[in-house]
Amino acid sequence: MKWLVILGLVALSECVVIIPLTEIKTLRETLREKNLLTNFLEENIDNTSQNATDDPKMSLHPLRNHLDLVYFGNITIGTPPQEFRVIFDTGSSDLWVFSINYSSPHCCANKLFNPHLSTTFRDTSKFFGFRYTSGMIFGSLGYDTVRIGNLENQGQAFALMRRQIGLEDTPFDGILGLGYPSLALEGTTPIFDNLKREGIISQPVFAFYLSSGKENGSVVMFGGVDHSYHRGKLRWMPVSQIGYWQITMNRITMKGMVVGCFNGCQAILDTGTSMLAGPTKSVTIIHKLINAIPFGEEYEVPCSSLTQLPTILFTINGKYYPVPAQAYIWKNHRGRCLSRFQGGREHSNKPEAWVLGDVFLRLYFSVYDRGNNRIGLAPAV
Repeated sequence: MKWLVILGLVALSECVVIIPLTEIKTLRETLREKNLLTNFLEENIDNTSQNATDDPKMSLHPLRNHLDLVYFGNITIGTPPQEFRVIFDTGSSDLWVFSINYSSPHCCANKLFNPHLSTTFRDTSKFFGFRYTSGMIFGSLGYDTVRIGNLENQGQAFALMRRQIGLEDTPFDGILGLGYPSLALEGTTPIFDNLKREGIISQPVFAFYLSSGKENGSVVMFGGVDHSYHRGKLRWMPVSQIGYWQITMNRITMKGMVVGCFNGCQAILDTGTSMLAGPTKSVTIIHKLINAIPFGEEYEVPCSSLTQLPTILFTINGKYYPVPAQAYIWKNHRGRCLSRFQGGREHSNKPEAWVLGDVFLRLYFSVYDRGNNRIGLAPAV
């Protein structure tokens, strides 16, 4: 599921509270009980970079954690600069923001880009439509100066959103895609590729640290890796198909039983998705094993059972990546404990695929290396 599917959760974000860690087991406690702690620590004890790209010129940018649902940071567009809150999204490749031509019956808490106020804006009179799982956005294409902190690219292509279907009440003003160029609008170049091509960043990497349960502390970094945000060494895995940040996954297990990715599968690491999304069949198996029952369009478990819920193991490149109950269950303001697994990603003519969203990426610091087409993961601090 792409981020647009998750926006239904954003609209309900006032109903979300963070589960106190005292109510459920920590990752360390869960691993110890499952006899996995020793092996996990042994595999991740080395604090060396293991060929990670590390550069003193790297640039760190703070992200705001909005209720563990979306993460966004500030950029500016135009001259003089107009500021916008955007999701830095590894699951797409285009940059778009709301524009002054945005039409909505209930407009609008979002910042709107005004091209008439920018002396460097260039219009193309080209129109586009983005299709997502649960909606579409429509707009026009333009070029202007875009700044991410001290990183500046002049003449960057971006989309000015005019109309949408299925996208309301977002706490952000746009999306900045960090996927491969093949996903971008035809004839345009994503901003990361422009930064790389023009030598604005010295190394072709970026990385994410996503905080859990607190608004501040999350960062996206460009041009290098700050190793203080993870424990142990980075484990590298090749990108299996250029486009998304896509890798090959071995299996998903729970209580020693394979519950997903039965014959190997593909997985996309997506900072723009809040959930763990997979085929309905596998998600149904998981919900049965944790005794989850339907609650509207979601699934809930008795909150009294949280300390007994099993850890789920994602095996990638032969290594375990545990996801405990404290990560895949969240508690709303009414005291209901809801699953963060979501089905619906089956295709009759395509291999099984999963999306590892923020539920997974809060646990594991992630590095995206375009120079070597690989992803690095290590336990987040």
